[in-house]
Amino acid sequence: MSRRRLVLLSGLTAVLVIAAVLYRFYSPAGPGTARTSQSGNAAKGGAVTAPVSTALAQIGDFAVRRRTIGIIESPATVVVKSRIESQVMEQHVKDGQLVRKGDLLFSLDDREIIALIARDEAQLAKDQATVVRTATDEDRYRQLSASTAGSRQQLDQAIADHKIALALVAADEAQLRSDRLRLAYTKIEAPIGGRVGAIRVTPGNLVSVNDPTGLVTITQIRPIRVAFTLAERDLPELRKAARGETQAAVRVYTPGMSEPLAAGVLEFVDSSVDTASGTIAAKARFANDQFVLWPGMYVDVEIDLAIRPKTVLIPTVAVQAGQKGPFVFVVNQGKAEMRPVEFVGTEGDHTALASGVNAGERVIVEGQMRLVGGTPVAEAAQPDRGNNAGNAGGSQPAADAKAQK
Repeated sequence: MSRRRLVLLSGLTAVLVIAAVLYRFYSPAGPGTARTSQSGNAAKGGAVTAPVSTALAQIGDFAVRRRTIGIIESPATVVVKSRIESQVMEQHVKDGQLVRKGDLLFSLDDREIIALIARDEAQLAKDQATVVRTATDEDRYRQLSASTAGSRQQLDQAIADHKIALALVAADEAQLRSDRLRLAYTKIEAPIGGRVGAIRVTPGNLVSVNDPTGLVTITQIRPIRVAFTLAERDLPELRKAARGETQAAVRVYTPGMSEPLAAGVLEFVDSSVDTASGTIAAKARFANDQFVLWPGMYVDVEIDLAIRPKTVLIPTVAVQAGQKGPFVFVVNQGKAEMRPVEFVGTEGDHTALASGVNAGERVIVEGQMRLVGGTPVAEAAQPDRGNNAGNAGGSQPAADAKAQK
């Protein structure tokens, strides 16, 4: 056999092998057909079924909450000053001490005022004796005038002397009250309850009425307030809470913490909106029994403006953003149905809806990226994410998710 014939025979054999392989994989009965069938219903002309996870839409009470930043402030701060010029004799408090209203803070030198009071009392006794004498003289001259033994002029003079004596007694009593009041000023008491700041004047120092710094500053810290601002759109709810129509609970947090420091109530809403920022100022009161709040602290403020009852609640992850607004996918007869929704608000992992989804419907929370309206879906077997939806905003659901299943 010639070399040329051997080459032709080898090439023909290779072509036959390749043709057999191609026929095996591309014939209607070959493995290619089986692989195409395993890829889904597309080979048969049907739509692809998308695996998804769902959660149950529930009915519950939803707390309309707002969050902002506030600053702790004291309702009252008093700079304690002396009301007389004197010398500090005793100090009865120390820096940072908690005091109650009426507690003794300082004692001033009272010896000079005590001496003045003694003089006032002596002068009063003298003038009271003069009143007795002038009263006797007036009575005597009245009798003499009635018997024509005395002149009318003498009677008039006696009446005038008696009135002068009475006026002197009244002046002495007023001076005595004034000096006794000044004596009370030598005992400087706390005008309010609170925390004492740094003591500025120690015993031995002279104090005066016009001293600008004062002796000490007392800051009220129980109860205490937090000042914050909210957007103008929240004004109607704030006004209702300020009038007592609703209970607006307020909580404060240390920035970055999840547990509240304290809980209080709304106390004040400003009388006008700040036109520059479009906000309105408000204040809340806290008992602060444990002294966890301190004036000047910056805190995160959370306020419940209102409770919206019987609201549809769904997981926030179910909400998608579209060109025409937010929407969700709802499972309807085994297919994904696109529903535009209207928000009430979002609290944590749950969103409250005003429209778009009814209670008891199942919304898709995973697998939305593969969906369009009408896509067949297969729900994955997993725990229902909607079971706790009714607790959004601290409220209990109106129906149990498992019961609705």
